[in-house]
Amino acid sequence: MSSLFDSTPPPPLAEALRPKSIHEVIGQTHLLAEGKPLQLAFSSGKPHSMILWGPPGVGKTTIARLSAKAFDREFIAISAVLAGVKEIREAIELAQQNMAQYGKQTILFVDEIHRFNKSQQDALLPHVESGLFTFIGATTENPSFEVNSALLSRAQVYVLKSFNSDELKQLFDRACQFAMPDIEFEDAAMNVLIAHADGDARRLLNLVEQVRNAMQSPNFKTKTVDAVFLENALSTQARRFDKGGDQFYDQISALHKSVRGSDPDAALYWFCRMLDGGADPRYLARRIIRMAWEDIGLADPRAMQLANDAALTYERLGSPEGELALGQAIVYLAVASKSNAGYKAFNAARAFVSSDQSRPVPNHLRNAPTKLMKELGHGKAYRYAHDEPHGYAAGESYLPEGIASPHWYEPVERGLESQIKEKMAFLRQLDKEHKDK
Repeated sequence: MSSLFDSTPPPPLAEALRPKSIHEVIGQTHLLAEGKPLQLAFSSGKPHSMILWGPPGVGKTTIARLSAKAFDREFIAISAVLAGVKEIREAIELAQQNMAQYGKQTILFVDEIHRFNKSQQDALLPHVESGLFTFIGATTENPSFEVNSALLSRAQVYVLKSFNSDELKQLFDRACQFAMPDIEFEDAAMNVLIAHADGDARRLLNLVEQVRNAMQSPNFKTKTVDAVFLENALSTQARRFDKGGDQFYDQISALHKSVRGSDPDAALYWFCRMLDGGADPRYLARRIIRMAWEDIGLADPRAMQLANDAALTYERLGSPEGELALGQAIVYLAVASKSNAGYKAFNAARAFVSSDQSRPVPNHLRNAPTKLMKELGHGKAYRYAHDEPHGYAAGESYLPEGIASPHWYEPVERGLESQIKEKMAFLRQLDKEHKDK
């Protein structure tokens, strides 16, 4: 009598279509094309430790598996998400067994290597150095920050890229031919799937599988898939976005630089990309305020006020209404006059103070609330600026003795700071005239 458990369920489409040779791989031509690094490595037959760095669904696991085949090595795969010291020890013992019984070296593949802590990564080092196994790590995070320097120095880092539209179309054609050769896709429907995939091959294959399952329902009578069907069949897919990873910081960097570069359209694009990916608007509001102070400053003080008001508006209205206020602030900051003079002056002053000695406050600047303090000379010879011509005590010094005017703040010829520059030039002329008397 047969059992429900006698047959093995079919593998997911992504696994069924995993390339069996290097020639079947789609994409990553900068690494796998003729004369490129990995192609040359595979052709040499001499393995080396490597770290494959890239977003999800770009072929890191596939390349690792093909490496074992190309180099004729045993292959052991562990996931840093699930594995601990026990699994690492078992992998090492199996690699030793492969060497002792079969005389074959092993490729140890660690997926999500950034999830291993320092001690777990360190446990791999002696065996990488001894040649027991060749290490291949896969990570979606920057290895410079997430992989121990000792392990990083022993491995070549290869950066894998997201699939472009043409590469995803190739994969789509391959998947359709395999999974549903009798189904026709309209161009618009194919473009919807590719857009939903967002550069992720695994996501595309999962979407194709989802479509195939939907078409097997009794209500589906046609052999043609159009965009309307897909919009109904597929759930909304968030754009690829890692709230704590490199893509997050790359996108916020792009937003900040678009504002600094006075491109409101680009700034809005990156702002909306981050919102679409699930970024916290409150975080974005804080960064917008930072942009106002760092890149606009006194060239347009209204920018700071507008950025603060936008943040307060979001707190009052929430999402999505409050996001409009943040978007408006972004547009204003992008078109506003730019100056980092105040930002540079602040940093220069902080750097000077941190490296300088503790200098006493000059007597004429000291507080003198008591008779004793006055007798000690506190406040003596202080010139009250309001009683001076132009409200300015020409020639007076407000720095400790031994510090010449450093001119940290030098306003630019833009916005309000152009007027500030004129005012400072006038005051310096008064200082010069006072000195020449």
